[in-house]
Formats: sequence, structure tokens, C-alpha cells
Amino acid sequence: MPIIATMTREDLRVSVGRILGAVKLIEADAAGTTTTFLTDELATGAATEFNGKWMVFTSGTNNDGQIRQVTASTVASNRVTLTFFPAVTDATASPDTAELWDQSYDPEDIHEYIQQAIVDVTGRVFDPTEDISLFADGKTARFAIPTTLEMLRDVYIRQRVASVQIHNCDTDWDEQTVLASVTRTVDTEDRRQGSGSIRFVFAAAAATGVVSSKAISALDLRKYTHVEGWAKSTVTTAAGDFRILLDDTASVASVIENLSLPILTADTWTYFRIALDTPELDSAIISVGLRHQVDIGAATVWLDDLKAVVNNETDWELMPRHLWMVDKEARTLLFIDGGVSWAGYRLMKLVGGDNPLVLNADADTNEVPDSYVIYRTVGLALLTRPDQTARAQTFLGMAEREVRGLPILVNCRMVI
Repeated sequence: MPIIATMTREDLRVSVGRILGAVKLIEADAAGTTTTFLTDELATGAATEFNGKWMVFTSGTNNDGQIRQVTASTVASNRVTLTFFPAVTDATASPDTAELWDQSYDPEDIHEYIQQAIVDVTGRVFDPTEDISLFADGKTARFAIPTTLEMLRDVYIRQRVASVQIHNCDTDWDEQTVLASVTRTVDTEDRRQGSGSIRFVFAAAAATGVVSSKAISALDLRKYTHVEGWAKSTVTTAAGDFRILLDDTASVASVIENLSLPILTADTWTYFRIALDTPELDSAIISVGLRHQVDIGAATVWLDDLKAVVNNETDWELMPRHLWMVDKEARTLLFIDGGVSWAGYRLMKLVGGDNPLVLNADADTNEVPDSYVIYRTVGLALLTRPDQTARAQTFLGMAEREVRGLPILVNCRMVI
């Protein structure tokens, strides 16, 4: 659902402070110390009028974001020296900037109110999210829903994509055998597509480097964007432990594409999509190989159905809603009533949303309507002032109206 949310936590805090009449932005006009800030931007009255106020430093590599309280202030030649405690990391200097807050509104409390505003609307507002990490294989009915999704609205199946087969892995990769500590066979039992997969059995302490390669008919991959395929390992691997190699020279002798496989969970087939690094150079690929980048110990690794695709030349088909459901307890997508056969052997796209980000740093960007967060934060801050109850209720009511004005979530299935 569309939301108007572009402000950082710092932007939100300043907006709240201005509505409260509690903040002034100041800039240093001279060098200070790690406990003093010098500025000519404050109208001066009594020398002590700034005592107790809060400072939020908004510049400087090490000082940015630090909050300090003014313990003393002096005035000389229209310049105010603010002494604060505790010390900041670096001595202040021109043109450092800061926010100066009234003593009654601690900026840390404002941060808590911003967080509370976001938490209060969680479940009513979602950050739109799409995921294309899952692949239907015509056999599997249950899929773990990616952690980026807290709500699922639609499931799409890739109906068409511009693609070319690199190798189907139905025949042996026999162009070369480099590592003697690795044996290689075509596995006709454990496969994802076609009649077989390539199986590599690694001995303990196997050497690293190119494992083997396969000569293929020349392919022009310059218009393609990604390599897709299946991989499996008997042990969990880290991203980059294995790499798919593509080359325009026999036996992948001068590798053009060196594509890192993602994390492989032990004994689980993983469908991968890897962006080509230099497709403009891939005009005559004649060799595909596997590199053993990091020793993972004794293990068996499989590859199957390698192809190149054009990411933006894709047609998606909406999966009928009666063919799928969400199992909240297991946090899985479940195909039902013929969903497995309907999906077939195709890439899936999940469309939904995740819960809005809780802002923990000034640079974090809000994912909830900005106006709602500002109004509710102001209302929560005013509730701490006994003489501001009526005004607090006004802003809390404005925040609620902002929420009621948002589009209603329809046809959404909660993941948890």
C-alpha cells in the first residue's frame, strides 16, 4: 500500500520540536572544546537561561547524534558559550551544528515517543515488499516464507522469461578434471529437472580451485542479466564457498564470470539467481565450470539446470487464491487443491509487506506516514505536561485520523 514516508528520525524529531516550540537549531561560530559549544545564534537574556537545556549534536563524524545537557552558559560580545556534560568525543568547531531543546523535553524521550508511534500502528501499516527467491518445482507443496514478509497478499508464477540454457546438467562435466580429491558423476536420482544432476564428492581437506568444467556450444549472453539454477550441499556453506564460472576460453582458462553461489543449507536444494558481473563481455561463452573457493571438508555438492535469463523480460501470472494458504504456525506458504501442478516448474514472486522499521538511529528512514508519526509523537510528549492535556488529545486525534485515512488492507494473509 502506498505510504508517504520519507523523513529520517532526525527530520521527525526536529518537526516535533518545532510544533512543541521546544527546539532551536544552532551553529558554532568558533572553536570550542569537548565540553563547550560557542555560537552567536542565540538571543541572550540572563546568563543562566540555557542551563539545563538539552543539546543534540547533528554534525561531525564522532559527535553526530550524541545528546548532552547544558550545565552552564556565559555571554560575551553576543556570543554564548554553552558548557555541557558529559564530554563529547571531539572538540567542537565552526561550523558544527546542534539542536538546542527545552529542558522539559529530553530528546531521548522524543525518540521513545517516535518508536511508540510506530509500534502503535504496526499491523495496520505495512512496508510494501516483493520477493523472488522461491521456485516451484512441480513437486513441493510447502515453502518457508522469507523473513522479509510479515503479510502476504499475492503469489505470482513466472509465466515467461527470456532465457537460454547454459547446461542442463544431464550429462557429465568432462571437459577437464582438475582436483584429484573430488569425484564427479551424473546423479539420476537426486535432481531438480531433466534426467540428472552433476554430483561432486569432496574428500576431507580437498584442494581449492577449479573442480571441473563442461564444454558447451558458443552462447552470446550479452543481453542476459542473471544466471539461475539449483545447488545443494550435504553441509551448510557460506556465500561464495563455491562459484559458477563462465568463459570464452576452453577449460575456463581465463574466467570472465566468477559468480558466487549463495548460502546453501545442508541437504536442501537451493534455487539461486546471480547477476552477471560483465555481461557486455559474454559474447561467446564456450565453457562452464565450478570453483571450490573455500575448503568445506568432506561433502557432496550437486548442480542442476543452469540457464541465463533477462530479468526485465518477464511475464507473471497471478496464482488463484484458492490454490494457496499461509500456515502461520510453521510460517510457510502451502499449495493446496492442485496448487502444486498449477504452479509447475516456475519461479515464484511473493507480494506483500513487512512491519515498519523501528527507528534506532538518526539516519534511519521512516516507513510509516510521516504526518501520523509527527502528530502522535507530539501528542505523547504533551501528555507528560499536566497543563497540556487538551492540546495532547487534539494531536492524538489528528494522528488517528491520519491512520483512518489510509487504504484498507484487503486480501492480505498474515504470516505470523
